Amino acid sequence: MYGNRGRLHDEHGVIRRQWQVKRWISCRLEFRGRYRPGGPMTPNRYTGLFFLDDATALAAGHRPCAECRNADYRSFLALTSAARADELDERLHSERGRLHEAELDDLPDGAFVALDREPWLVLGSELLRWTPGGYSERRPRFSGRAGVVTPPTSLHLLASGWSGCLPIIHASRPA
Repeated sequence: MYGNRGRLHDEHGVIRRQWQVKRWISCRLEFRGRYRPGGPMTPNRYTGLFFLDDATALAAGHRPCAECRNADYRSFLALTSAARADELDERLHSERGRLHEAELDDLPDGAFVALDREPWLVLGSELLRWTPGGYSERRPRFSGRAGVVTPPTSLHLLASGWSGCLPIIHASRPA
């Protein structure tokens, strides 16, 4: 998956900020034969971000792109009762970057929690540790409270059973 938060890098390719715009989107890597000359940090263009899967993008506070993932975008809007992208983006923006506590037993598959400052994906009766290269280890889901990384709006979406055109959870799962 490909993401966009605006231009985060300077003319030397150094990341200077975490976000530029409130519209954080997640896109298909391929769409209508388009490609991006110059790579993910082309001068004076938005900074391209990459996500392992939709669960990772949702946990980061992104939502589906209205162009390359239009059906996903429309269903996201409908399930969150947002009238327009601006309303949805404002809501997600207010929820990003902060942990909120919840019972692990109450969290849907695809939610991310922080345990000992490490990101873990909730999946059935297990937790899978996220790494940039994929999910690296598993442990049983336990009862108790945890710091939830996934914003509440996206948690609501996952709890509804929503799934888009891209995998919610990447196939890299430890044995």
